[in-house]
Amino acid sequence: MKKVLVTGASGFIGRHCLPLLLSRGYEVHALARQRSANSDSSDIHWHEIDLLTPGSCAQLLSRLQPECLLHLAWYAVPGKFWEATENIEWVRASMELLQAFAENGGTRVVMAGTCAEYDWSEGECEEDTTPLLPSTLYGTSKHSLERLVNDWSRQQTISAAWGRVFFLYGPDENPSRLVAYVIRSLLQNQPALCTDGRQLRDFLHVHDVASAFVSILESQVVGPVNIGSGKPIAVRDVLNEIASCIGRPELIVLGARSSAGEPAAIWANIEKLTKQVLWVPRYDLKLGLEQTVAWWRKSLDVG
Repeated sequence: MKKVLVTGASGFIGRHCLPLLLSRGYEVHALARQRSANSDSSDIHWHEIDLLTPGSCAQLLSRLQPECLLHLAWYAVPGKFWEATENIEWVRASMELLQAFAENGGTRVVMAGTCAEYDWSEGECEEDTTPLLPSTLYGTSKHSLERLVNDWSRQQTISAAWGRVFFLYGPDENPSRLVAYVIRSLLQNQPALCTDGRQLRDFLHVHDVASAFVSILESQVVGPVNIGSGKPIAVRDVLNEIASCIGRPELIVLGARSSAGEPAAIWANIEKLTKQVLWVPRYDLKLGLEQTVAWWRKSLDVG
């Protein structure tokens, strides 16, 4: 049985990776500052550690000696993470983690990157051809770590891949993020104040994001891999789908907020994910939003 360590295991993506890894026969060790309240599986081994504390992971890695590492932990407070100085700290902490992983026999690592590494004026983003020109400290820090990991892994016996995540939604999402905000507003009979929604984006259900990460981990693919749907869609069409599902289209207020400074279009080319990793999504947008609305209905206890 292979042993895998998952950082950020209580986070939005991490908590959805855990049951997938268990189902594929891994001995799962979950690392987080605080154990997820939603995890009731006795088969998951939890470790409460703050990776930003220098030296915090060395003893754990020496004891566990996992063959695989899925590194998802990062500073991700909505609205704050784009320019937070914590991004720089996470570059240091991530390299310290990776070094300890390698020193204790680790062989396969997958880390979470972001579509914010790309030049957002390009529209469709492809791993090997689209310019990498991040415009935020978050994007710059992630891209810097990807380059460090790429160069460092070539000097080790480590196989390393980098999952560039686009736009995601689903159960457990932070209430202030777009899809969660709109669903919650409509379910509580409140107006959802939105931009004009003409921007094209690439949305993927969090379960499919998690399954993509697990599939990449189990593959032999190295380097960056886009994680998205590969299907650009106008934000207003996503909002209208939510409104249709809930039955309150009159509560969607388009144009109430400015979209100034936002890119007109950005979406993933996912040929590498589908053809090399052989990943297949579970949800299309309609099914994914229906499932997410049902989850929020239960969470908010509304009819």
